[in-house]
Amino acid sequence: MPARSRPSRPSRPSRPVRESQHETSALMMPPDENARGHVFGGTILAMMDKAAAVSAMRHARSPCVTVSVDRVDFREPIRVGELVIMKASVNFVGRTSMEIGIRIEAENVLTGARRHTNSCYMTYVAIDRDGRPTEVPSLVPETAEEKRRHAAAAERRRRRLEERDAERRLHGERGGRGERAARVKA
Repeated sequence: MPARSRPSRPSRPSRPVRESQHETSALMMPPDENARGHVFGGTILAMMDKAAAVSAMRHARSPCVTVSVDRVDFREPIRVGELVIMKASVNFVGRTSMEIGIRIEAENVLTGARRHTNSCYMTYVAIDRDGRPTEVPSLVPETAEEKRRHAAAAERRRRRLEERDAERRLHGERGGRGERAARVKA
């Protein structure tokens, strides 16, 4: 009897990195200022989240939610009166998740001088109408720089998954909520 073949799934669409790229800017004004005369870190974080969300939604072509933010180091203060430029693009995709890289620069609009103030990686998940994770297109890195960022992102993802698994094991060994509830019912 011949082997039955499974119906094939439709092939997963793909998109190049360039389709996810997003750049935005905002002039920092007095309401953005903290007590030290610099821009609030929270203002920059909110801008980063919005820029990265646009990049994720451009790639997924569906609503996306923030899942995690990697370490954020503010290398230099950003001053009121400077133009903050956010550059975001998808670096790597899983089945439903995407790593977005964001580069933040501050520009003195009077001189044109720019400086890199910080970078960050954020993970987003695409969701369907019911709020459940949904598959995203695969990513096609085309340039040497995109391929380098993709490889580095794959390594970061491997480390994130290892950390998540270690955390789950740690909570399981300590008797997490579900385990305690099971003992109470027994």
